[in-house]
Amino acid sequence: MYLNTQYWLGFMGFIIGIDLGGTNIKGIIINENGDVLKQHYIPTQDSGDASWRINVKEMLDYLKEYLREPILGIGLSAPGLPNAQNQCIAYLPNRLNGLENFMWGEYFGDATYILNDAHSALMAEVKYGVAKDKKNVVLLTLGTGVGGGILINGQLYQGLSQMAGHFGHISINAYDDTKSIVGMIGSLEYAIGNYSIEERTHGRFTSTWELVEAHRRGDFFATYIWLSSVRKLAVAISSLCNALSPEMVVLAGGLTLADDALYEPLKSFMDLYEWRPGGKKTEIIQAYFGDMAGAIGAAAFAQSKFN
Repeated sequence: MYLNTQYWLGFMGFIIGIDLGGTNIKGIIINENGDVLKQHYIPTQDSGDASWRINVKEMLDYLKEYLREPILGIGLSAPGLPNAQNQCIAYLPNRLNGLENFMWGEYFGDATYILNDAHSALMAEVKYGVAKDKKNVVLLTLGTGVGGGILINGQLYQGLSQMAGHFGHISINAYDDTKSIVGMIGSLEYAIGNYSIEERTHGRFTSTWELVEAHRRGDFFATYIWLSSVRKLAVAISSLCNALSPEMVVLAGGLTLADDALYEPLKSFMDLYEWRPGGKKTEIIQAYFGDMAGAIGAAAFAQSKFN
């Protein structure tokens, strides 16, 4: 049953956050201060039908049993585009069969808000991480592909069709006919995403991690490919700064584990390309949260709805 929020005016109560991924389901319980009281992982076990939903419910039941207290509601992070009311994922072709248009609030029996996974990562950083108290923020997730989120005047900007922040599908080279998964030519995602590494390196490397390690060893070809990718990332970030003028750009995802191999050349390229009126630089910061960012951000988003 849905809880009467009037009962909780003096105490905002507990929120459960769930991050639904293709491999794992991650769950947390937070209190009104954002303290994580419990976290848990179980496999998604996506076998092509909709049986993975049972595992999501199992996660919820486990967290409720651990808490043994009423919850105010649930936030759920998932790939895809939510509907306008953040009740379900309205669009996600070819993945997690049965996710599209599935009404989670009805399934759980609790008030539930659904958020794109990259938007959830932004909400985690804005509410509890490196972007806390900031009003205008851009986050990019750098991993298999490139995603992201936008905060404007302290509010998550989802845009038409809830697709704002898909920075991987901006074009940085209109003369490159290679298309991203949405049909954009010369995309940022192709330029730096892990999914394209074999094609970009002519089969010499199978992961960005291998590429970065070879770069560190002084492999000239690896250095050329890696620095070319980081340069394109700097061009994209500079363009986003021109368009959105954020206080901070947060970088998240597996590629950020490259540490100085990423941030040092990125700083040099930003010095070349970023427009800095009055000498003011945009902060580029490593995200605080790791693999629990989706669950934490989903909980933070749900909490903002009740607030």
